[in-house]
Amino acid sequence: MAEPGGLLVAAPRSGSGKTVVTLGLLAALKARGLAVAPAKSGPDYIDTAILERAAGRAAVNLDPWAMAPSRLKSLAASHTADADLLLVEGVMGLFDGAADGTGSTGDLAAALGLPLVLVVDAERQGQSIAALVSGFANWRADIRVAGVILNRVASTRHERMLVAALSETGITCLGVIPRDSGLALPERHLGLVLPDEATSFETVVGRAGEVVADYVDLGRVLELAAPLASAEPRPLRLAPLGQRIAIARDRAFAFLYRHMLDDWRAAGAELSFFSPLADEAPAPDADAVFLPGGYPELHGSALSAASNFRAGLLAARDRGALVYGECGGFMVLGEVLFDKAGVPHEMVGLLPVITRIDRPKRTLGYRRLAHQSPLPWPGRLMGHEFHYSSVKQTRLTPLFAATDTLGEPLPPMGAVEGRVMGSYAHVIDAPAMA
Repeated sequence: MAEPGGLLVAAPRSGSGKTVVTLGLLAALKARGLAVAPAKSGPDYIDTAILERAAGRAAVNLDPWAMAPSRLKSLAASHTADADLLLVEGVMGLFDGAADGTGSTGDLAAALGLPLVLVVDAERQGQSIAALVSGFANWRADIRVAGVILNRVASTRHERMLVAALSETGITCLGVIPRDSGLALPERHLGLVLPDEATSFETVVGRAGEVVADYVDLGRVLELAAPLASAEPRPLRLAPLGQRIAIARDRAFAFLYRHMLDDWRAAGAELSFFSPLADEAPAPDADAVFLPGGYPELHGSALSAASNFRAGLLAARDRGALVYGECGGFMVLGEVLFDKAGVPHEMVGLLPVITRIDRPKRTLGYRRLAHQSPLPWPGRLMGHEFHYSSVKQTRLTPLFAATDTLGEPLPPMGAVEGRVMGSYAHVIDAPAMA
């Protein structure tokens, strides 16, 4: 197999259609018999799950804010070891990042040396599109916009006008996609709906693949792919939570970073999975239990009634296993969860916290975290927080001290009770110098 190349799909702003175009590229290239390794820039779990489902193979997060360049290169290289192409979907607008100005899709492109395909929403755009594209292409010298895909074009006349204007920029127009109301995925409060929950998912992906195959020059897209930046072996930064780790995984606990699981396996840990929604308990010999994030607020009744699950967690606590919950997992480790209708549901009760989502308040952003806890990780960590629920905490020791990306202190996060702990933070990695 030839050395795989890579491309990054970006856009001037959110809502331009880059997710659907990326899905279409994955489906169309898969139909050609190519093995395309999908990835997502930034911390988003849901888009990664969507890309994975469309590609029929694993997807990873490549986060230029939370991960050092060496980590990004190593992940990209290992992820594409058996693939023909790395296809990365960007996040937000090309140069949009954290409040400290870092972590953008452009930063990821620069770190990995990947050329960019810019998806531009052409609706209500005329010849001025050339200035827009030229501005993005020339804003930074360390990135390369190799081609443009025009989306939501109104007519043949509109297409001719846009293509003629773009010809003045010297940037290749790779395709022109007309308006199509069938190219939309359902959403909920944390973003797009997970693919298993969207009955229309396969239809949308199939339609996107057909549209991209019809309107985008796939041969030219593949010609633009560049070799991946060379990667050196990297040290393990997030050690396994234990030697035998039981991990909750179902619709209520769906937010898992693949790079973390791969790290744990590489370190020799044995991973097992169980479904709290099916009232399954963690493996009785597990010395660590991980409850990741997800949507427990949508399944309050089922989780409250899951007696085997609860008994298994209590048994894990009593035998001294490390029990760790992130975001939704943290909520379930608490005493009570109030759902969107204000109905209380009894949770496991291992942490003295009460959470509720009936008074929604969005909390979003990267976090620098510091801890002195039983977590077998460096004392400083890089993470992300995104939730609409709120927490009432009593009688507790916080798990993390936290700051935002600008270094501004935030309220302490989470709770620790012996070897049971959790918080709203999703840990991504440790700083390069930790």
